[in-house]
Amino acid sequence: MKKTWVHFLLIVGAVIMIIPFFWMVSTSFKTYLESMQIPPSVFPEQLNLANYANVFESANFMTYYANTIFVTVMRTAAQLFLCSMAAYAFARLEFPFKNTLFILILSVLMVPIQVILIPNYALLSQFGWIDTFYALIVPGIFSAFGVFLLRQFFMGIPKELDEAAIIDGCSKWGVYWRIILPNAKPALVALGIFTVLASWNDFMWPLVMTNSADMRVLSVGIANFEGQYTTDYPLLMAAALLSTIPMLILFLFLQKHLIAGIALGGVRR
Repeated sequence: MKKTWVHFLLIVGAVIMIIPFFWMVSTSFKTYLESMQIPPSVFPEQLNLANYANVFESANFMTYYANTIFVTVMRTAAQLFLCSMAAYAFARLEFPFKNTLFILILSVLMVPIQVILIPNYALLSQFGWIDTFYALIVPGIFSAFGVFLLRQFFMGIPKELDEAAIIDGCSKWGVYWRIILPNAKPALVALGIFTVLASWNDFMWPLVMTNSADMRVLSVGIANFEGQYTTDYPLLMAAALLSTIPMLILFLFLQKHLIAGIALGGVRR
């Protein structure tokens, strides 16, 4: 009986989460008049595919897509590399003030991005990076959360593997590259998915750091579909759906690795 209630609550929660996505899909196929009628219609009277064509005609949508993909790939690759090296150092190496430095890195998680937005803008402006890919990529190549997640996972990998590799003549770098990383695939995939989602959905940072239309990413580009006085909601929903599809596909293929990485990384000490 208890399991029945649990499954019932999970189903109700799933339905509540799906309703906004369903409404987005339904609205993207409606005409403007249908989207504004009261009471609202659940299903469109006729599938209107013109909204998807208008998305590409009314804005440089492919440029937004290309910019977002490039920024996301670069951020994710850099985070996986840098965070894994830092996590390896905190999990396996001994050096002065190791725990203190780790706590200082974790303290970054308590600082909202809004607090450091103006200082970061001033710094990047001095570098001449405003409205460039450097501003979109470089500040996002390191993550305190990523270091924490990978460190917890690395600490659960038996140290006997390191010792055996060192006896065979492997260096510290060799242990990291040949022993630690191959055994940490679930955590790396989990961090990769988190980084991809965060970068793909990032809005405030690209909005502040870019000015030209050629440097816009999807989140900023889609926001421009909203007008000052009126908004073409079917067009807006079509653009939102097109930007969501890649993340849905990514999650469907990698959800097992994501869950495994969270479960395993969260219990390591």
